[in-house]
Amino acid sequence: MQVMWRCFLESSKAFSYKMSSENRQRTEHGAQEEHAQKEELKKKIKEQKIVVDELSTLKKNRTVYTQQPNSNIFFLADKGETLSACKEDLDNMRKEYQDI
Repeated sequence: MQVMWRCFLESSKAFSYKMSSENRQRTEHGAQEEHAQKEELKKKIKEQKIVVDELSTLKKNRTVYTQQPNSNIFFLADKGETLSACKEDLDNMRKEYQDI
């Protein structure tokens, strides 16, 4: 009976060690994914800052066109509305970056 119990304890220790190493690997993998996601968001924030700066420095008589998603079609847009939408997108990206 003692031999069976010892085998059970040893196998449970091995199982426990295996589970902890798997959890550690998952945690490391999750941390890598989170870091990659954070870097990608950081890149998008930089791009959005440039867009906002460019729109805010345009002269009043300049026209602005917005691109339709997943398309090569551009439509005439209002500069003020486009600027406010871009600022809102930038704020949302910053909030999301802080949450990560």
